Amino acid sequence: MSQKISISFSKTSSPDSGLVVLLCAKGGDLSGGAAAVDPGGVLKRAMEVAEFEGKKFAALDVLVPQGSTADRIAIVGIGDPEDLKSDDWLRIGGAIFGQVKTSRKVTVFADAGQTEISSDDIANIALGILLRSYKFDTYKSKKKNGDSKENKNTAITLVSGKATSAKKAFAAAQAVAEGVALARDLVNEPANILGPVEFAKKASELEKIGVEVEILTEKEMKKLGMRALLGVAQGSARPPRLAVMHWKGGKQKQKPIAFIGKGVVFDTGGISLKPGAGMEDMKGDMGGAAAVIGLMHTLAARKAKANVIGILGLVENMPDGNAQRPGDIVTSMSGQTIEVINTDAEGRLVLCDALWYCQDRFEPQFMINLATLTGAIIVALGHHHAGLFSNDDELCERLSRAGKVTGEHVWRMPLAPEYDKMIDSKFADMKNIGGRWAGSITAGQFLQRFVNDTPWAHLDIAGTAMGSPQTEINRSWASGFGVRLLDELVRAHYEQ
Repeated sequence: MSQKISISFSKTSSPDSGLVVLLCAKGGDLSGGAAAVDPGGVLKRAMEVAEFEGKKFAALDVLVPQGSTADRIAIVGIGDPEDLKSDDWLRIGGAIFGQVKTSRKVTVFADAGQTEISSDDIANIALGILLRSYKFDTYKSKKKNGDSKENKNTAITLVSGKATSAKKAFAAAQAVAEGVALARDLVNEPANILGPVEFAKKASELEKIGVEVEILTEKEMKKLGMRALLGVAQGSARPPRLAVMHWKGGKQKQKPIAFIGKGVVFDTGGISLKPGAGMEDMKGDMGGAAAVIGLMHTLAARKAKANVIGILGLVENMPDGNAQRPGDIVTSMSGQTIEVINTDAEGRLVLCDALWYCQDRFEPQFMINLATLTGAIIVALGHHHAGLFSNDDELCERLSRAGKVTGEHVWRMPLAPEYDKMIDSKFADMKNIGGRWAGSITAGQFLQRFVNDTPWAHLDIAGTAMGSPQTEINRSWASGFGVRLLDELVRAHYEQ
């Protein structure tokens, strides 16, 4: 984040300068700070002229209001408070930050007239502010608003009678913001900077906050028989890595829960070369791994009371003379053989060894893998839902509920024997693609062959992790999708 944001909470405030933000419920009901900053009644007149009625996420900016000591007053609509969900409060926070602009001192009256806002909702407003404030401009030599301004701190104070409890709730929310920012940073980072080795080092940095990290090298993966993963990596001059992260916040005997991320730091398609147009976006083909490392940061930072495993399969897929060919047959760690029909269906080859390794070594309660796996899921669901595939109904229901709470939505897709037959191979146990039809489903069927009886879910986040729609809480190409979703899942169901 190039703009430094500090957030504080206060029960009272008498702002004498800077930006003041008031919330406005449907019908023009302004928050309690209105009288203090608008002794002359200018705001009501401004709202009437602008026909501003407090529509959700709408905003009205009043410059140098007469009779007020504030430099600016921004009114942000929240609609009908009774209809608001937790992710709406996030978006309200994002809408508030959208009004900050160059202001360095901001006072937000975090109430809504006659409506009582909970401390959790206030914390969500603060989280929304942080999520919206994210920028990735590391490689810009000149900032849009000038270096001196960009590097200054913006102090935002949320005023509420529940300031003490809101501050406590915000501690966990801040850990979420850090995890999302980490995931966004990694997806936005160019591939010439972030290779498998560098990504693994990012995982190792989590040791500073209590995560135990193991990094498996190519030599160690060969001993384990991970020839599916290694086959993807063999065309690149950059060696692969498998990062294994342990957060031990639960009881000693509690079985862990596990998250596995596809970490293809750049995907050319290999010998089955992708079209040149848009290939630069393939620096984001490690969005699943980014979400997992962001989640592990969040869980450790907020001291989650759960035992959690995070595994990252880190490779680069390049069309070198040593690259894997269409028609090659590889033996996975499970012993199952795979005919590689298309080298651009590489993510599932990485994940299958990582999934087998996870269930075989850790015997987790469940496994969830995340991957920017197929363009087919974007055809099916667009950019507003991730595809959800699973062998366990309860896990699906919990993920769907977490999606509704966080606004990171998932939609369950089918798995069935009829689709499974589409990946049977004449020459090996299976092939890595099933043809043109049902491409995201056959990818899920492929992965299911490597989980045994472990409850498992596959999230295809190709449409949501990068290039997703701009929202009130994200103005970045990389969204960090999955961090908030899975943190909510853990918080709601798997902490002691």
